[in-house]
Amino acid sequence: MYLKKAQWGEGLGTPSPAVADLVSSLNRQRLYREITLALRTGLRDATADFSFLRLRGLRNILKFLRSVAESDTTIRLFRETQSLPQFQVVPVLFQTSLRQSKGDPVLNMNHIFSVEPMQISSPATDSEIALALRVLEGCCLLDRENTILAHQHNAIKVLLNILSTRGVLEQGACLDAFISIMLDSSANQMDFEACQGIEKITELIKDKKADESIRLKCGEFLLLLIGHVNGRDGPPMETIHKDIRRLLGEKCASLVRAASQFGSTLDPEQRQMALRIQARRVVESLEL
Repeated sequence: MYLKKAQWGEGLGTPSPAVADLVSSLNRQRLYREITLALRTGLRDATADFSFLRLRGLRNILKFLRSVAESDTTIRLFRETQSLPQFQVVPVLFQTSLRQSKGDPVLNMNHIFSVEPMQISSPATDSEIALALRVLEGCCLLDRENTILAHQHNAIKVLLNILSTRGVLEQGACLDAFISIMLDSSANQMDFEACQGIEKITELIKDKKADESIRLKCGEFLLLLIGHVNGRDGPPMETIHKDIRRLLGEKCASLVRAASQFGSTLDPEQRQMALRIQARRVVESLEL
């Protein structure tokens, strides 16, 4: 679903303040209706019994989030909807596509939350989990309050489990989602430290049998973690540099720290290229 431009404000020339206010109010009401309709439709499919329907819902929500991100006005309206339980996306993700099996005593959230898990007829596929992680990433980047919802659903433990047990598609999406839920969220950063997340990341980056793209993604994660998420030397992640030095060695740790401030004056495309180059250097330093 893509948000469309209204037609009634065109051809008015230079309207009076009263008319301009009316057009602005009508536009806001129309956008809010479209946003709530898109969310209601997408969430209906995302909670369906069958994976192919959930996939359709997740795809539509992701397209919707990309459309929302194009305007400050639509971002503000999206944030308004996320304060209402019936339109919240993040809880649905953890109750359906990212729901952990009942047999996992660590990740089963039924004993923490009173919300009953939704009955799912078909299990989540690799594509569904990866897409749900992309939706989670988008929700948290557009609305930082969603990181609180993610924390309430034990997101760090859930994502670390996915990183350890799923395939390349989910692992890549998982590493991107980590950054979005940890950015400016001390609660999720503390969970990451408590769950020894940095050890799991370094194990993966050192594993020469792992897919090269995932090892590079882990390198990117470390650079973003040091340069953006862990921008201060204080708590809750004051031990992060020490952990990287202990787990990856002094040479690699020094390279990560020196390279973590890459391209601050570059445009987004150049920054992404610089990030990839620096990540490859980090991985290659482990081969020497």
